[in-house]
Amino acid sequence: MGKFTFTLALLLSTFTSATFAAKKPNVLLIMADDLNTDIGSYGHPLVKTPNIDALAAEGLQFNNAFVQATACAPSRTSMMTGLYPYQTGITDNASDFREFIPSVVTLPQHFKNHGYWTARTGKIFHYKVPEGIGTNGSDDPFAWSQVSNPIGYDKAVEKDLNIISENKIGATLSWLSVESDELHTDQKVTLAALDMLEQQLDNNSEQPFFLSVGYFRPHTPYVAPKQYFDMYPIEYITPFVMDEEDRKDIPLAALADRSNQLTLTLAQRKEIVQAYYASISFMDNEIGVLMDGLERLGVKDDTIIVFMSDHGYLLGQHGLWQKGDLFDGSVRTPMIIVDPRQNVKGQKTDAIVETLDLYPTLTDLAQLPKPSVLQGTSLTPLLDGSVDKVRELAYTTMPSRAFQYYDEMKYKEVSGHSIRTERFRYTEWGDGVYGVELYDYQNDPQEQLNLYHNPKYKSIRMKLRQLLQQAQAKAQYPIIPWNLELAVGAH
Repeated sequence: MGKFTFTLALLLSTFTSATFAAKKPNVLLIMADDLNTDIGSYGHPLVKTPNIDALAAEGLQFNNAFVQATACAPSRTSMMTGLYPYQTGITDNASDFREFIPSVVTLPQHFKNHGYWTARTGKIFHYKVPEGIGTNGSDDPFAWSQVSNPIGYDKAVEKDLNIISENKIGATLSWLSVESDELHTDQKVTLAALDMLEQQLDNNSEQPFFLSVGYFRPHTPYVAPKQYFDMYPIEYITPFVMDEEDRKDIPLAALADRSNQLTLTLAQRKEIVQAYYASISFMDNEIGVLMDGLERLGVKDDTIIVFMSDHGYLLGQHGLWQKGDLFDGSVRTPMIIVDPRQNVKGQKTDAIVETLDLYPTLTDLAQLPKPSVLQGTSLTPLLDGSVDKVRELAYTTMPSRAFQYYDEMKYKEVSGHSIRTERFRYTEWGDGVYGVELYDYQNDPQEQLNLYHNPKYKSIRMKLRQLLQQAQAKAQYPIIPWNLELAVGAH
């Protein structure tokens, strides 16, 4: 056995011990799909999310949590592995990370290796929505002790959808208000989570659990019961209207336009926003049912609860809808951590954090050994109030989508790289060859003015470019032997 192989085997063996001096805290990970910060606790004046707000009142809300990619698969893979997208090999929704990094130990897998019962229902790793509902999707089988893949009434009514473009349903804007009492997928996800947990507690109440509950809403198609649409009368919906000058200083590569979305009528925009908000409130109600279930089972006070989304979402800003861009609305995501042992009840932090910080944070909170390959920073100092920030910036990358809707095919291979500091966002497309963006959120929170060519910001631009290059280099450096195949038993 070579020295490297022996060292790696020894390292992995330290991660698989299941003997503890005391019972570990439980973990409940709740993941929404395509949810932005249009939430009550984040200050939205219209959207009703009483159950998410209740979580914020019990824990620490992160006002500036940023994802590492603005598409489902690369973002979720980054969260679950603690690695940046170029380190996982996943920068789009079409690949399986195990093909690139077969030996990686994912977050739930790490807890499983350390004696936790791990379970998933719904979407945690990538799913193609809605066609993947009811299947395993692109799941990681090494991560779980038990899984459940519910399928509900929302799948049965897809033929009735209001739809903008006749391509794949999940890739375009589509919606439907449903009057039937049949259970939707997200409702069945909640029931499955509680059923699995109750059975596990009956079988082994002493074993700690890592339960992951992945809701499909508010991902399009926005299908929800009519009562949630009724919460948002159409006359109260005021869609974002793009300024006619807004896109003139934005590089073409930055514009992730989708088919038929630049020609939406005002009436269509109102219906779409109404449906998106209805889907949020519908999903929020399921969180309430889930929390009631934890209380009923008597485990809530022993459970760390994380609520987050895989990325944000645009609703007309810069003429863009959905995700896949590098504007703040898509890169910023809600994130709340509730740890009954921490004294941060009802507090909010403006500290810049990355969503791949989740992995080292949960290992710290559960007092598990932390894999050395993790690229994130533990957020426990924010949770215990010992510091007010843990990093200077957040890094995000995303391939340009512009080539899909324009004739200039040279944009096909162009990637965007972006950093967000407390005040600025700096983005380069194709290392700056295809455009650069600089926004000052102190003076321009809606990103209406690209300051890259403003001479007053020259020194700031130069400093931010240096910081971006440093972040980009760190995020692309391969830090584990990707081509090393380990025995399946090690997983």
